[in-house]
Parts: sequence; structure tokens; C-alpha cells
Amino acid sequence: MHIIPAIDIIDGKCVRLTQGDYTQKKVYNEDPLEVAKAFADAGITRLHLVDLDGARAQHIVNYPVLERIANQTELHIDFGGGLKSDADLNIAFSSGADQITGGTVAVKQPELFLGWLEQYGAERIILGADVRNGKVAVSGWQEESQEELSPFLAHYLAAGVTYAICTEVSRDGLLQGSAVDLYAALRQEFPTLQLIASGGVTTLDEVHRLAEIGCFGVIIGKALYEGHLRLEDLVK
Repeated sequence: MHIIPAIDIIDGKCVRLTQGDYTQKKVYNEDPLEVAKAFADAGITRLHLVDLDGARAQHIVNYPVLERIANQTELHIDFGGGLKSDADLNIAFSSGADQITGGTVAVKQPELFLGWLEQYGAERIILGADVRNGKVAVSGWQEESQEELSPFLAHYLAAGVTYAICTEVSRDGLLQGSAVDLYAALRQEFPTLQLIASGGVTTLDEVHRLAEIGCFGVIIGKALYEGHLRLEDLVK
């Protein structure tokens, strides 16, 4: 299972929100590149990079940060937040993203998302399936759609999606544990899906449990920044 630290960006800085609430913002580092280099130096190979300004603006904003990290580290970067057009995607890939994550666009503009899947291939396009109360959350989690999680995943799996990031919004940033039971159920229902768990991961025990149920990866944010989990333990 891949350990995938998250870097969320607002105003070019490394921040964390609580449950996607922009009013509950904490800046952890003025320079996300510094954070990314520390991850790489510890032996981490993948990075989840989120453009929170982009998510709010509905178009890519912080691509210069992506470019710097891509040019100055060997990290495999998946990039998300505000990718709503072919132009956004071109900027993300030309700035060095290895994969992109599309969530809101998969709900609101499914034809566009399917077009990306066809054009770039399933290895480069990750489905963002963020969930709150069993429904897919969109627009930087500011909105709840009417899409139920399981049918949503089933539809896109049938369309060729290989990777999905599923974030339990109600747990994100609270350091109270992840929705392991949800991921176990999803692994059982969709055994071929490369599932990446996200939201609330706080302990090594949870990380082991997510590995045991067969998650492709786990995204870890606040627990790393607040010292609940250590990079060296995770890399082991």
C-alpha cells in the first residue's frame, strides 16, 4: 500500500483545513516545496497535491507550486482542485502532474470527465469520490450532490476508471480516525478498483488495517503535520 502525504495549497502556502472549511485554516509552511522535499528525503514516493484556491475559483490556480515540486523532486504527484476544463488539465500535466483527480467535474460534467479518461487513459485520471452522509460531495466539499457513492463508483468503474480517492468528509482533519468500515465495504463491492483512502487517518493501526483490506494507498494530512504519525514509521 502506498503512503501518500497530502499538501493542500492556499495562497501558495501549505495549509490544512478542517472538514473542508476555509474558515478553519492552519498554515503549516510558507513553502510547499520544502515540505515536499522533506517527504521525498524520508523515502516517500507519492504526493497528493490539492489546489484549494482552484477548488474555490473553479479553475486551476496554484500550478506554479506544482511545477516547482515536480521539477525539484522525484515524487509521483497526483494533482486536484479546480480542474474543470481541458485547458486546466493541459496546464496540470504540462506543469508536471503524473495524475490528476477529478471529482466535481465527474458529477457535474460527466461527458468531459469521460473524455479525459479516453484521451489520457485510466492510469492518469483518478476519480474523486468524496462522500458525506453517503452522498458525493463536490465544489471543495461546499456542496452535497444527489449522487449515492456506490452507484457513482460502479458507473465510472464500468466506464474504465481504475483509481478512485474516497474521502470521508465528516472525518477529514479531525484526527478522530478514518472510515475503515466504509473502505472495507467498498473493497468488497469493487475488488478491482484501486482504492485510495483519505480523511481522518490518525494511527499506525488504521494504516495497517487499510493495508490489510487491500487499499491501493492512503492519503495522510493533518496527522503528519501535527505529529500523530511519523514519516519514518510510515515508510517502514
